[in-house]
Amino acid sequence: ITRAHVFQIDPNTKKNWVPTSKHAVTVSYFYDSTRNVYRIISLDGSKAIINSTITPNMTFTKTSQKFGQWADSRANTVYGLGFSSEHHLSKFAEKFQEFKEAARLAKEKSQEKMELTSTPSQESAGGDIQSPLTPESINGTDDERATPEVTQNSEPRAEPTQNALPFTHSSTISKHWEAELATLKGNNAKLTAALLESTANVKQWKQQLAAYQEEAERLHKRVTELECVSSQANAVHTHKTELNQTIQELESTLKKKEEEIEGLKQEINNARELQAQRDSLTQKLQEVEIRNKDLEGQLSDLEQRLEKSQNEQEAFRNNLKTLLEILDGKIFELTELRDNLAKLIECS
Repeated sequence: ITRAHVFQIDPNTKKNWVPTSKHAVTVSYFYDSTRNVYRIISLDGSKAIINSTITPNMTFTKTSQKFGQWADSRANTVYGLGFSSEHHLSKFAEKFQEFKEAARLAKEKSQEKMELTSTPSQESAGGDIQSPLTPESINGTDDERATPEVTQNSEPRAEPTQNALPFTHSSTISKHWEAELATLKGNNAKLTAALLESTANVKQWKQQLAAYQEEAERLHKRVTELECVSSQANAVHTHKTELNQTIQELESTLKKKEEEIEGLKQEINNARELQAQRDSLTQKLQEVEIRNKDLEGQLSDLEQRLEKSQNEQEAFRNNLKTLLEILDGKIFELTELRDNLAKLIECS
């Protein structure tokens, strides 16, 4: 199973590619056990856009690094697949070769089985009755299964002297083909059931792949379409170069942005360190302010005590000055008393 953009050759021009899917769809290999053939199946919603039976004569050709094609003579068309990468193209081509070889072996086994089935009938009819068994009648075709026709009125070409039993042999062939018809009907019923089951699984596949389709469509649709159109190869190359340059520029810009982000992260770390330092200094400043308030309270108390002491000293000085003045008066009075006593002594 892989995913690719599906194209078909233009039936009118036989040159241009016509896209049959709007976006990349699932392309898978399918083994049809009822017909013993291998098919390439692709569904776009409920519509089958590829239903190609692989034959030994088919060839898958790589026309570019991401595009391959093969011709289906039964469907009278040429299918083309555009992949998202060269790896997916190579893987699909390898699987194509494997299933092509398996189809060849299946065809050889079918032919051997046909020969073994037809040989006894030919011998019992004298060797001239041709068996209607063919690979197409056993395995069917791509469009419908061929219903084998039983020729009951055919007569053997043996001479009258030969004791052939045409009526008995015709009845045997009729029963044989009735059994073959019943087997084909049973196989047809099984195939119908398998196709119905596959159709029922489509919705589940669509749900599972919806997200991938939406994302892949935007990225790969333009590039794949340009690569699938050979006339626009140069434009595709130029567009790819521009896309590569754009990717490189975006990667360069992204790298610069990452460097800027790293720088911003470093600045944020530095800012956090500064914030931690600021918080620490703020806490210390609060402690200093509290201590300063305590010192201011102590200073105010000391100033009050100093002022009180100064007032007390001033009162003491005033008292002392008054006392000195009193002492001076007393000394002056004593001096006068001494002088008067001296005069009295002199007079006596």
